[in-house]
Amino acid sequence: MASGSGTNAENIIKYFSNKKSAKVALVLSNRREAYVIKRAAEHNVKSIFFDRNDLYASEKVLNDLIIHDIDFIVLAGFLWLIPENILNRFENRIVNIHPALLPDYGGKGMYGDIVHKAVIENHESESGITIHYVNRFYDEGDIIFQAKCKVKASDTPDSLATRVHSLEYEYYPKIIETLINKLPDNTKK
Repeated sequence: MASGSGTNAENIIKYFSNKKSAKVALVLSNRREAYVIKRAAEHNVKSIFFDRNDLYASEKVLNDLIIHDIDFIVLAGFLWLIPENILNRFENRIVNIHPALLPDYGGKGMYGDIVHKAVIENHESESGITIHYVNRFYDEGDIIFQAKCKVKASDTPDSLATRVHSLEYEYYPKIIETLINKLPDNTKK
């Protein structure tokens, strides 16, 4: 599930393209114009657009996940909370990545350059990524993995974002694969 340009989603698609452990079967986006939809198409991955009503007031998104035989959900720049019906169906099977070291700099409205700017303004010595399970609150699920990078005195939100993104690209697919490999055999596709 993604809301934006889809660089993390594309990285994950590429990583799993020749793996036996899993494959990316579907990209869901809540923004019709999100570039992630084009990236998915370039890799022959089906994408589905949904709106707020589809997610929160109906079973459409859950039904799409079931119809496409989805076992594991990865959030890659998806900015809405996941509703209870999906959380319950995919308990401990939904992960997210956050561009900071949670629990700091998390919560509603804390994403992208907003996070990097706050880290720099607070004169933090390090930042990084947090991969965590998704629950019903923003960025409060159990932490699975963190990786750190230094914050330099000369950093701008863009320069810090570049280092954080490289951590995302390096670690997110590997951690996803580790988690998928721990699933019971009868649920791996």
